[in-house]
Amino acid sequence: MAAAALATKPKHQPRHQPKHQPLQKKPLPAGRPREWYETHNRRLKAMRLAIALLDTGVYHPDMAPNRKIRTTAARIGIHPPSDLTCAMVRALIRYGR
Repeated sequence: MAAAALATKPKHQPRHQPKHQPLQKKPLPAGRPREWYETHNRRLKAMRLAIALLDTGVYHPDMAPNRKIRTTAARIGIHPPSDLTCAMVRALIRYGR
């Protein structure tokens, strides 16, 4: 009897449909020095890696040596980061706590 009652319950219906739309990519501003673009892309890469590490339970910079950061980069499908980018990842983890 109890099994029949469980089988007839309706599935959970959300109250509202989420209206998430992907962000539109905008081109980077033209006319800036090359170093600005390199730094911008390095920061984006460091943020992606910091988020991926936080998702795996790395909450302290000491838990993120260069090797772990590069392994995470390979796992999420981005090119291996430089030593400078690894340092930026640790800084983001440090200041994000």
